Amino acid sequence: MASEDLRATRIEKLDQLRSIGMNPFAYQWKSTHSMADLQAKYGDLPNGEENDVDVAVAGRIMTRRVFGKLAFFTLQDETGTIQLYLDKNRIQEFMSDRFPEAFANLKQLTDMGDIIGAKGTLKRTDKGELSVYVKEFEMLTKSLLPLPDKFHGLTDITTRYRQRYIDLIVNPEVRETFRRRALITASIRRYLDRDGFIEIETPTLTSEAGGADARPFVTYHNTMDMELYLRIATELHLKRLVVGGFEKVFELGRIFRNEGISTRHNPEFTSIEVYQAYADYNDMMALTETLITTAATEVLGTTEITYQETPINLTSPWKRITMHDAVKDATGVDFAALTDLNEAIAAAKAAGIHNIDDCPSIGKLVNEAFEQKVETTLIQPTFITDYPVEISPLAKPHRSKPGLTERFELFIVGRETANSFSELTDPLDQRERLEAQAARKAAGDLEAQGVDEDFITALEYGMPPTGGLGIGIDRLVMVLTDAPSIRDVIAFPLLKPEKNEDQTPE
Repeated sequence: MASEDLRATRIEKLDQLRSIGMNPFAYQWKSTHSMADLQAKYGDLPNGEENDVDVAVAGRIMTRRVFGKLAFFTLQDETGTIQLYLDKNRIQEFMSDRFPEAFANLKQLTDMGDIIGAKGTLKRTDKGELSVYVKEFEMLTKSLLPLPDKFHGLTDITTRYRQRYIDLIVNPEVRETFRRRALITASIRRYLDRDGFIEIETPTLTSEAGGADARPFVTYHNTMDMELYLRIATELHLKRLVVGGFEKVFELGRIFRNEGISTRHNPEFTSIEVYQAYADYNDMMALTETLITTAATEVLGTTEITYQETPINLTSPWKRITMHDAVKDATGVDFAALTDLNEAIAAAKAAGIHNIDDCPSIGKLVNEAFEQKVETTLIQPTFITDYPVEISPLAKPHRSKPGLTERFELFIVGRETANSFSELTDPLDQRERLEAQAARKAAGDLEAQGVDEDFITALEYGMPPTGGLGIGIDRLVMVLTDAPSIRDVIAFPLLKPEKNEDQTPE
């Protein structure tokens, strides 16, 4: 039967429910237990026995089996499933005063996908299925559209992302992913709260996009007659708070970048940025390890996990290696010893580094070599430290290595998961770097930003030595839930209109 015919049939059933006095869209229901509670509490009930405790449950009908005077429904709530044991004589005994044909109504007017409430006692069938032995039921919500076929399920990946509500109904493992995501973010917040950090919300709409190299989304405020940007980072406002006297501050929130979509990138994503006065990037490395290992232990019960069939050991301490040393190990080229750009480009080409003819500096060249030859090999958690100043406009110069900054990035399963600096607190140096960025922007670099004059003013009032940290929550959740794509851990990822859908993201 075509879907429109199925819908029409269900609307007819809806009208029939109303005609016999059953409201197909109820106002309230009070359950005594969740499905998981019942399975845990009465898991030892022997086969064929009944417990006369009264229970009330509610959920969605996932399967229906009807055999004359008996029916068996599988009812699903957020926590799991339980069977409803539906006996005509028992239901008629408790419901006939209100609905003389209650059992017939149950058989004829309910469908898979309907949400119902049921009251009864507990019974384990002779075949070992723990069941609610139903005395009475109530229609709570009549579903007008059928669920996917139980044998084939919802398997089309694009449909799963586009209609996440169906995905959540029919794929319990998807619900578990988002439950774990919530637990991971809660764990991170709890740890920071215990450690004396406070969370303060910063603006989503900004007059200057800053804090990262990224192309922003542009919008317009009609009343104020001004162009605005959706934030590409929370960094600059959180640093203003440090200037203002908050010594431990963070925000976990949504970030927007007008960039490509892939299995690792979504235009809107979640990050946490943390700033601690009187700390440096070494302190932030320790904090990063602690936050992630604590979340893994609290949510998964272990720091030894598997990601896409590869064992990952999150037990600290994690490997630490400088960017120059990592590139040297992978390519044999010691860029730290080279001072001539042309010579460095020639050495990089000989090592198999591509698309570097227009590289403007050795620092940029080192980063290009790292991205091409090292990044994807960093499977176990690894801190890459001491980045070139050319690619780190907000990081403090390294205290003992000219041309480098006190910066690290954390890589797990070949992906950047965290980024941190000993934050630049010299307002004059900061202005020079932001003006260099502004020049790149004027020359057509869509990811470069202008000079945020108010941020420079804040720095001129004095910011204490500060360590800053950003963690990509989506990528971290991917690792901790074994998700192959960022779309699997974002409840409602951005998609093209259906007729233009590109189903093969890189």
